[in-house]
This record gives sequence, structure tokens and C-alpha cells, in this order.
Amino acid sequence: MTDFVVHTPATAPDDARKLMEQSLQRFGGVPNLHAVMAESPQLLEAYKLITDLYRACSLSVLERQIILLTINRENGCEYCMAAHSVIAEREKMPPDVLSALRDGRPLPDARLQALSKFTQIMVERRGRLSDADLDEFRAAGYGNRQVLDIVLAVGYKTLSNYTNHVAETPLDAMFESGRWAPAAPPA
Repeated sequence: MTDFVVHTPATAPDDARKLMEQSLQRFGGVPNLHAVMAESPQLLEAYKLITDLYRACSLSVLERQIILLTINRENGCEYCMAAHSVIAEREKMPPDVLSALRDGRPLPDARLQALSKFTQIMVERRGRLSDADLDEFRAAGYGNRQVLDIVLAVGYKTLSNYTNHVAETPLDAMFESGRWAPAAPPA
């Protein structure tokens, strides 16, 4: 067990309180991820900023969630898989797509499968892609902007996945229905 604090607005550093209040208004509660990140107000602020930037990228809501769930699965982040599973359901992700992402199975749509596969390769190879990887992704109808939007997503999820790993962030009741565990423990 780690000794990271799951802050409340009353216990958080002064610089994080306004950010936590924003979370409270948006979610109806402060997600434990935000409450842990509040220990470093700059991390919480960066996470909120990158969240907004990612929402404004060139990808659709469905594509963005596919990328995030793929990264979460690759990083073995139980907290983020649960949270984004619940969010994906709210955003009307088809159940067969969500279950395939959670299980690491191919997606039923070829274009979305190409997106998930490319994201997985991006994470596995830490951005060192081959020309063939890029050509296959482009053949699915994506371009350089989407490649870079995935780089943005990897940075975004690195902030949350690593925080959750190091702090062992407890899962919130609001995300309990999405609880997930990797099939095999991450290396």
C-alpha cells in the first residue's frame, strides 16, 4: 500500500482547491485520480489542460475513447480502464467495441481496428514506428494529424496511468461498474 493521499478540497494544497472544485462541478464528485493528483497542483492542472486539448483534436468521440482504452489496456491501468469504460458507455460506444477493447480482441470494424492496432504499436514501440506501420494506418484513412493526436493521447494517459500505478488510486464508486483487471499482470 502506498502513502499517497486521496485529497478533499479541504485537505488539498491551496493551488489545487479551485481545480478540485471544477472537478466536483463537472463530475458531481471529485474522481479519486484528481484527488490524488491534487498533491501536485501542477500535475492536476496539466492533466485537466491536456484533457481539454485532447477533446479538441481531430478524432471523433468514439475514436478518442478507442485510443484511450487501448493505451490504458496496454499500460495495465485498472483505474483508467474502469473510468473510461464507464465514460465510453455514456458516450454511446457500441457494447461489442467496448468489450473487445477491454478483452484485447480485434474490433468488429476494420477502420477502428486499424486505429486501435496503431495505438497499441505506438505504445509498445514508444513512438518508434516503421514506414509499414504508418502506411497501414494511412491506408485505413488516417493521416499525420491523427498520428500526432495519438502522441497527444499517449502523453495524456501517461500522466494518469503512471499516477494510478504509483499511488494505487482506489476506484471510485462512480466507476465501479467498469471495474477491470488485466488478463495477465503487466510486466
